[in-house]
Amino acid sequence: MSDLLESIDARGVATLTLNKPERHNAFDDGLIAAMTASLKRLDGQSAVRVVVLEAAGESFCAGADIAWMKRAAQDSFDANVADAGVLAELMQRLDLLSKPTVAVIGGPAYGGGVGLVACCDVAVASDRASFCLSEARLGLIPAVVGPFVIRAIGARQARRYFLTAESISAPRAKEIGLVHEVVAEAALETARDTIIEALLAGAPGAQTEAKALASWCEGRPIDAELARETARRIATRRASPEGREGLSAFLGKRLPAWRTDRNNPDVS
Repeated sequence: MSDLLESIDARGVATLTLNKPERHNAFDDGLIAAMTASLKRLDGQSAVRVVVLEAAGESFCAGADIAWMKRAAQDSFDANVADAGVLAELMQRLDLLSKPTVAVIGGPAYGGGVGLVACCDVAVASDRASFCLSEARLGLIPAVVGPFVIRAIGARQARRYFLTAESISAPRAKEIGLVHEVVAEAALETARDTIIEALLAGAPGAQTEAKALASWCEGRPIDAELARETARRIATRRASPEGREGLSAFLGKRLPAWRTDRNNPDVS
């Protein structure tokens, strides 16, 4: 069976499931390549509205597979740079995906698994999930995932957890900004579905541009240049077909065309 399962439902919700439960869903070069290829393919499909990342078994993702790391330790410096570059490409592709992304974490996430969580737009975890940036205990550093984790939790928190390699409980992960929501294990599926429904209610083009806006604004001073650019972006949106359809639907007290449930009179 494949190490990565992919499905797309009638609503356009694509689900990628890490499927190496016997290895705690640790990734190697094969799984990284499969995930990168899937994300690239899904990003090019207009019918796909949301991408969900979840995992089979008790763990979300144990980071790099030990056997893969052992092989890498015998490789040349240049080979290791290339190897790390492949993982960096996966993280960047997930981070920059034009579709909304949702991480559903039902168990422990280590190292690169924490990076996957940090790259997703929304992260919901069960109360049995935990997180650990364990690289320092192995004589390594979380270099590839570091920028994404730092953005999620801030440099101050990152210093602590990069250095101590402490286990981070799900409630603590929410407190520091790594995940958005923590629910009981039995409620995880419901929480996931609630987030998906909220995302499906939005206009796909607007969501793509909203993600780009958040990335563009991050770290920039709030100055005249920013004011001009944000004014240009909202003006462009107002004049777009989606913008006009959204306003027309609002004034007409109907659901907009992008709502897949618009033919259901019980949905508002």
